Amino acid sequence: MASHLGQNTSVLDMLAWSKGIVSDLHASVEQLFFERREEIYIYLVSRGAPPEDAQDMTQESFLKFYVALREGQRIENPRAWLYTVAHNLATNARLRGARVFEISEVAAENPESLVLASERTEQLRLAIGNLSPQQRSCLHLRAEGFRYREIAGILEINPSTVGEFLQRAVKRLRKVLYE
Repeated sequence: MASHLGQNTSVLDMLAWSKGIVSDLHASVEQLFFERREEIYIYLVSRGAPPEDAQDMTQESFLKFYVALREGQRIENPRAWLYTVAHNLATNARLRGARVFEISEVAAENPESLVLASERTEQLRLAIGNLSPQQRSCLHLRAEGFRYREIAGILEINPSTVGEFLQRAVKRLRKVLYE
């Protein structure tokens, strides 16, 4: 079977081959992979996954998407579906006690702005770290442009609960950052 994998083999082909899946949906899923992989990866890192684990979880999310389509599952909102799978993979990794990654601070142009940016970043990191996991997830997904009902579907909670989590998160962040 390895002889079927040539130099121009895509990541999706390799993943499908490794799982024993023949690729019929290749073009559309591969296109979605190249369009959305970065944002899924960033979401996973923001949830605390180390970069190498986030890459694996991103690929696994797309493979699960591919398998679901292959098995005839109808997926009306692929982006929300992928975020749901990625969210669940990150949650399961945390429950298994996987490593947690601290997001590093971004360097500034000069020493003074580096110190100010570092202090502000640390303040924000601590404030976000003090939010509940649900508040952090809602805040991140909202920043990614999801609507309340989409966030609710991804996190498997009520849309009104999403609103409450976001309201509490913003209130806590304002208090820490502006008072």
